[in-house]
Amino acid sequence: MSSEASGSKPKLTSKEEFCFLTELAFKHSTGEHTFVAMQDTHGGTTRFANNQIVQNVNSRRVSLSVSVAFGRRHGTASTTDLTAGSVQNTLRRAEQIARVAPPDPEYLAPIPRQEYPALATSRADTEVAGPARRLAEARTVIELCQAERLTAAGIVSSSLATVGLAADTGLLAYEERTAARFSITTIAEDSTAWAAAAHRAIDQLGVRERTRVAIKKAKQSANPKELPPGRYTVILEPASVGGLMSRIIWALDAKSYYKQTSPFRGKLGHRIMDSRLTLRNRPEHPALLGCGFNGEGLPATEMAWIESGVLQQLDYDRYTAQEHHVSPTPALDAPYLDGAGRGGLATDRVEELIEGTERGILVTNFWYIRSVNPTDLTLTGMTRDGTFLIEDGQIKTAVRNFRFHESPLRALNNLEAFTIPREAVAEESGKMLVPALKIRDFNFSSVTRF
Repeated sequence: MSSEASGSKPKLTSKEEFCFLTELAFKHSTGEHTFVAMQDTHGGTTRFANNQIVQNVNSRRVSLSVSVAFGRRHGTASTTDLTAGSVQNTLRRAEQIARVAPPDPEYLAPIPRQEYPALATSRADTEVAGPARRLAEARTVIELCQAERLTAAGIVSSSLATVGLAADTGLLAYEERTAARFSITTIAEDSTAWAAAAHRAIDQLGVRERTRVAIKKAKQSANPKELPPGRYTVILEPASVGGLMSRIIWALDAKSYYKQTSPFRGKLGHRIMDSRLTLRNRPEHPALLGCGFNGEGLPATEMAWIESGVLQQLDYDRYTAQEHHVSPTPALDAPYLDGAGRGGLATDRVEELIEGTERGILVTNFWYIRSVNPTDLTLTGMTRDGTFLIEDGQIKTAVRNFRFHESPLRALNNLEAFTIPREAVAEESGKMLVPALKIRDFNFSSVTRF
């Protein structure tokens, strides 16, 4: 009987089974160090377009990799077969690769045993969700859009995974992780709108509510007017803020900082954005997707990366951390941007930001964000999914999409107001909690024709 029919979660590789396989690899390894990583995922995606279900798949995907090192020579091989014989064959292939590989000057032995936080990375509702649940959610979306004479396209996905890491240094990490995601694009005659969500719990995706938001914006976006490019006061909804923040997070790399190629060079310990903003990693937050450990087995840690606008922390890989005599940093996989710094006073709703704006542009989302000048983090990209003119505290009309040329570091020093943190799921970045932001003098360099 399938897990969908029985209402029970699928049977994936248990911690005991993973430990058996890792001990087998360690026992037969001839290397100086051996590292094993495993991910066993059961889940799938339901896709819909043109108000029809176009795909409803469910599968199990298994991968186990073995890395072996002889001094600074190391090699990795992987398999999808978790039998004892396959694991030993994979070990042999990794050893063969390591023996002929050139020495890696940045190789470090696996870390020793660690203590890991007990995070709620798995939710029961997602564990048992299968094709029937995802299909029902997709049909709900289609029905809501058809009732408004709109066309729907998007996805509903869910998965349960077991993830394990082990090394002959005593390292052992194992965790169950669920993930669910929803995305909807509503299409009208001359407009589109969009909404998305990601969560550990499929029950928390808010499929109906987000579909209604996308429907409302698609209707509001009809008959867009063309405005001239220039500098405008903008209200960036959380998804667009997330798109900009993801580029800041990627630029926190310590290696580029010390090579003098980072936009933050010389700014560690200095203010880089409005003093009311603080960026933290919040792996324990129930609405974020933090994990108990990263790919090397470093434990998740709550920490401030930018505090009251001041750059406090760089992203150190283990080699760069050793070079500079600091601790390596775990992944910043649960970003939380808050306006709780000095003098922070947030509103509850985007509507309050709109009501306090004499003239400006409301931006739902950005897409195709690319680097223009990495030395100061100038980016380009386009608005999408609902761009509106605000006049006298009200949405006046939809407008054609703009292309922007702007650095988020400049923009976040022109902050006027903000909301409390909200969920942000952008197509080109992961999930984070960020406020909607009201920013002055945001540079729109040109107008698109759609």
